[in-house]
Amino acid sequence: DTCTGFLLGGIGELNKSRRPNFMVVEKDTSINEIEECFKGFLTRSDIAIILINQNIAELIRHVIDQHTIPIPSVLEIPSKD
Repeated sequence: DTCTGFLLGGIGELNKSRRPNFMVVEKDTSINEIEECFKGFLTRSDIAIILINQNIAELIRHVIDQHTIPIPSVLEIPSKD
């Protein structure tokens, strides 16, 4: 639902390499997929803020806690779950 709202607001896009600036996490999405996508977002120069739902952030807490540089900033937002 969070992604849908931002996509409807025009936030989502594909970069020159055709990589999206968002990830939709579903029930069957593995933790490894989430971690790899998050790490990929950390290395992209076109991303300055990463919004992540708290319940998803808890799944990859160890990766988020290792991120110490200010950009991209990681903002955990509440979810309806």
